[in-house]
Amino acid sequence: MKAIRIHEDGGPEVLRYEDAPDPEPGPGEVLVELRAASLNHLDLWIRSGLPSVPKPRILGADGAGLVDGKRVVINPGIEHGDKITVVGEHMDGTHAELIAVPESNVYPIPDGMSFEEAAAFPLVFETAYRMLVTRASLREGEWVLIWGVGGGLASAANVIAKALGARTIVTSSSDEKLGRVEADVKVNHGSSDVVEAVKEATGGRGADVVVESVGEATWQRSLQAAAQGGRVTVCGATSGPNPPAALHRIWWKQLSVFGSTMGTKEDFEGAYELVKSGKAKPIVDEVFPLSEARAAHERMEAGDQLGKIVLTIPG
Repeated sequence: MKAIRIHEDGGPEVLRYEDAPDPEPGPGEVLVELRAASLNHLDLWIRSGLPSVPKPRILGADGAGLVDGKRVVINPGIEHGDKITVVGEHMDGTHAELIAVPESNVYPIPDGMSFEEAAAFPLVFETAYRMLVTRASLREGEWVLIWGVGGGLASAANVIAKALGARTIVTSSSDEKLGRVEADVKVNHGSSDVVEAVKEATGGRGADVVVESVGEATWQRSLQAAAQGGRVTVCGATSGPNPPAALHRIWWKQLSVFGSTMGTKEDFEGAYELVKSGKAKPIVDEVFPLSEARAAHERMEAGDQLGKIVLTIPG
């Protein structure tokens, strides 16, 4: 089969479009003929060696395709008791023509949804659902602050929060991106004061929930923007993992800080039901052929996307 593989850590130049052995399904597994896959920041991190994985490795957590002619989407989190391994990180991934995964990890693609849309939601929707619902216990009518809405996770968090009846405040440094998303309040974090915008929108209270995946560049403002008794849910730190803790804000405002990563089968199914019902719709940014994965990686690294970058895979 054709696949995108890495043989060494590095930049987009280490991606190779090449022949790779066809996967052999084991007990309880099915062979998926992939038609679309998407990119996540996870792919960039693994490609660059954070973490370094055994090589050669096929990247890609998200994928959609066919099993015995039936359209399916893959839940990228494979459960082994209390441990979850991730497709494309702990095993070969979806940036290929074929993949073998447990039969329990494939779900029917909702009617009317394309392969590209199906490949765009699993990892980020599952992660955002766990952050908002399982960890932060988001309630209808609450205010949610979401940084950097152009990214896949942030756009998923916005869509899910809106689907659950929350009110969202989203940020971006691009007015063009802000103009393309649906949110209650939109703030250009490059030219405006996000904390003041949050206070103004919420009548001075602050955000009930803050979705934090940026880290060093936003952490101080996330704590400032949170309401008294608010919840900050953290799943990553793309700008750096060790900002000043500002513990005084946590105790003075009686904040709850929740760590969150990936999601369980229940988290995936919660997100899947929102997608299946039409309440939450994944956002596809740009579509590239599998053979042009390098250009897709370069677009993601440049931060030009709004939503998910998708690879199409010929049948």
